[in-house]
Amino acid sequence: MPQMAPLSWMNLFILFIMIFMIMNTLNYFSFQYENKSRKSSPKLESINWKW
Repeated sequence: MPQMAPLSWMNLFILFIMIFMIMNTLNYFSFQYENKSRKSSPKLESINWKW
């Protein structure tokens, strides 16, 4: 039935958008940043004052 074709295109479009949003959400929340502030902060006894 050719008159039913737009409904299947709409279903495919909605399915693609849903999969795209789920994959983006999973990718965003599964990425873990390295905590560089703890590594780069020097301790007080290791600072050499030049005066």
